[in-house]
Amino acid sequence: MRIYGRLWLTSMFWGGAFVAGRHVAQNMGPFTIAFLRFAIASVFLLALTWRQEGRLPRLSRAHLLAVLLLGATGIYAYNAMFFRGLRLIEASRASLIIATTPAFIALASAVFFHERLGLLRVSGIILSIVGALIVISRGHLGVAAIEGLGRGEVLIFTCVLSWVVYSLIGKVVMRTLSPLVAVSYSVAAGSVALLISACFEGLGKNLSQAGYLDWLAIVYMAVFATVIGFVWFYEGVKHIGTTRAGLFINFVPVFAVSLSCLVLREPVTLSLGVGGLLVLVGVYLTNRVPQIVAGERASALEGE
Repeated sequence: MRIYGRLWLTSMFWGGAFVAGRHVAQNMGPFTIAFLRFAIASVFLLALTWRQEGRLPRLSRAHLLAVLLLGATGIYAYNAMFFRGLRLIEASRASLIIATTPAFIALASAVFFHERLGLLRVSGIILSIVGALIVISRGHLGVAAIEGLGRGEVLIFTCVLSWVVYSLIGKVVMRTLSPLVAVSYSVAAGSVALLISACFEGLGKNLSQAGYLDWLAIVYMAVFATVIGFVWFYEGVKHIGTTRAGLFINFVPVFAVSLSCLVLREPVTLSLGVGGLLVLVGVYLTNRVPQIVAGERASALEGE
């Protein structure tokens, strides 16, 4: 029962990251937020790696290149777009767009790894995409087709694409590296890249203007949504398997929308409700198949 309780809390932590990110994105630059979040997280993750492995494993050249690519896609690119997008659109809408990630991972896996989709997964992918389009367009699909998507929606959808690339690379890397080592090193690599951009963005000025709620949001995302979420999720995978543990990912947007409504007072519109329901059903159908393993989403870590 303890494992299931931790998985529920992990879903809530990941959902809460959208709320925390939406708040702090209004007050600080995206690169600064992302750097602080993952610099803090990397300290804990590297310490955990040292404890479990007995040392920090040395990487081969191939692994080093792969880790750098993971850091560039899943940490740097994802979070730069994530916090920029959250400055412009509601946390609830962003969470439902992000929730389509498994559908696009399934499509990409079919193309690049020749994985079978099957009727259920195809149905899930279609429902997820249709639901996301309703959420993105606020229910006005025709207007969106003519006028185009808003900048915030485009930025958040770019997160989805960067996470798909991250997941495809991770599929290969985690055949020979443990998830903890791959994620810890990619977080550290991404943090270094984010530091450089944060300095150009005005890191010192951002730090001087940060309030205690901003720091609370960053620490929450680093410790609870990243480190604890990662550890508890993979603990769940170890004890109950990827399929059952992966089902808890379905509840992340539910918590995100609920917390956005309660904490940020974001309205739950008809288009958000209908589109969100389609996304959730689609994600459930997509994640029912074991091949959409937890590791592809887990980093929930980085992404959320």
